[in-house]
Amino acid sequence: MRKIINATYMTLDGDISNMGDWHFDYFGDEAMKAATDQLAGSDALIMGRKTYEGFAAAWPERAGTDDFADQMNAIKKYVVSSTLTDPSWTNTTVISGDVVAQVKEIKEEPGLNILQYGYGSVSQLLLDNGLLDELRIWLHPVLSGKAKPTELLYRDAKQSRFELIDTDAHSTGMIILSYAPVRN
Repeated sequence: MRKIINATYMTLDGDISNMGDWHFDYFGDEAMKAATDQLAGSDALIMGRKTYEGFAAAWPERAGTDDFADQMNAIKKYVVSSTLTDPSWTNTTVISGDVVAQVKEIKEEPGLNILQYGYGSVSQLLLDNGLLDELRIWLHPVLSGKAKPTELLYRDAKQSRFELIDTDAHSTGMIILSYAPVRN
């Protein structure tokens, strides 16, 4: 069965939204290699509508500029949405209705990992239903100091426990912490 891997960039104070202010100062060659390897180990993306809208506006503009952008544009994409009906980004399928059942079916299909960027309501739905297999926090050594409660990783949700399965420390101070949910 395929794995769903969530990759979330985060500051020390839990900011996952204001990346333009802090992310790129810590994204060096090591991070680019890790991001490229992570994407190469996946053959699908899953995301919510907000992430889709941001990505669909940005990645097609970068087509032909580098291999990473080309892979982002070519990869199979699943968007969980009850409002999006006609996605314009290449190779995109909308998932609506019984999302959990549809994602279970996708996980059972042959293929590589399914990658999700960022943490939001879709991530929580996957976690709550035993569909998220790995959470990778790309922890940046900076305090954002400006995130609103809705821009933090921390959510009003049931407690979830994780087991640390890997760490990858970079010379910029960023650390990728990989966790597997502990299933009860």
